[in-house]
Amino acid sequence: MTLLSKVIGAASGIALSCTAISAQAEVLFWSTQAKPVEEAQAMREQVLSGAGDVDYQPNDGGPWITRLNAELSAGSGSIGVLGALHGDFSAMNPDDLVNLDDLGLGAASDTFNNLAKLGTDNTLYVPWMQASYIMAANKKALEHLPEGADINTLTYDQLIAWATNVKEATGEAKFGFPAGPKGLKHRFFQGYLYPSYTNGVVRTFASDKAVTAWEKMKELWAVTNPGSTNFSFLQEQLLNEDVWIAFDHTSRLAAAFNERPDDFVAFPAPAGPEGRGFMPVIAGVGIPRTAPDMEASKALIAHMLKPETQIATLRATNFFPVVDVELPGDLPPSVQAAGNAVAIMSASPDANPGLLPAGLGDKGGDFNRVFVDTFERIILAGQPIEAVLEDQKKTLMRIMEETGAPCWAPDAPSEGACPVE
Repeated sequence: MTLLSKVIGAASGIALSCTAISAQAEVLFWSTQAKPVEEAQAMREQVLSGAGDVDYQPNDGGPWITRLNAELSAGSGSIGVLGALHGDFSAMNPDDLVNLDDLGLGAASDTFNNLAKLGTDNTLYVPWMQASYIMAANKKALEHLPEGADINTLTYDQLIAWATNVKEATGEAKFGFPAGPKGLKHRFFQGYLYPSYTNGVVRTFASDKAVTAWEKMKELWAVTNPGSTNFSFLQEQLLNEDVWIAFDHTSRLAAAFNERPDDFVAFPAPAGPEGRGFMPVIAGVGIPRTAPDMEASKALIAHMLKPETQIATLRATNFFPVVDVELPGDLPPSVQAAGNAVAIMSASPDANPGLLPAGLGDKGGDFNRVFVDTFERIILAGQPIEAVLEDQKKTLMRIMEETGAPCWAPDAPSEGACPVE
């Protein structure tokens, strides 16, 4: 039986057993996601159609956690289902979430399913939807791939060799990197380079493996379009062909695929010695222990994992499915291309997700600045790698100690502030 069949079967069975209850009981769906008016309306009218009586209420993080904590403290409440990012769930006490193993639901990615256990042996939320950063290339570049290379399973060495081949063939460096003032370069280091080479982000920041990672980044930069320090949305450079190979967020590549869908191909990020590091933005659905009607809540979660609901969610939010579904042909070309790349990347056997930083509060910008400054000093200014890492390590340690933020994947869990080892 395929994973998709299992998902459909499990969802159908739960939905059927709970139809009568869910039709009678209103379920409060308390979410940090799909907050814009258009998205919230699409959630109510399209995604939740046929799910019974559901009150979908999206909120900012502050009000979301305040009401949830009040109900948990009181020992009773009206919130039936929680919709939130992985980081929101990981900040909760696992005892405040209902064990969802009996639903038999999960993502196509075992990595995501393990994250949903929040360090326990049980499923404490069910992965719901995902977004990410991917690679894109002009099809003109494909003939220059290194011998034996597959764009869906590239390594960093193969990516560098590919960009080198293109530069030699065209006389121009055509790898594009979002190193501009508004570029998302820090996410590349936090979610891609560091996990791929060090299997960590904070603990391993100044490790020997991190030195290797930055050496590899120097190799890549040598075949990167020097104008990348001004690039922030790589779709622009793909379209004007200043760049033939690029890394960026799916939303920042969309225009290229939508305007010239036959000219470009999307594919997963490359892998390093520690796996295929990538930064998924994972949202999940869970049930607080104070939910007033457990069966109705479980029926709603089952509805959210149905393949047709996952497609409706994609249309409403531009977040991609977590289950194995075939994307319909009427979706925009950018969604089709990126969705396929994200699905391959998240389900790859060497997937090593580097999650969004969590628990940093108003120090998030300072945390990002550590990686940006490190890049600028090592790659742009040519300063010695070891010296820069030791210097920046002090700043990173201070941020972690001041915030007390525990480690997040792929760093090993910590009691209290994540240490910079």
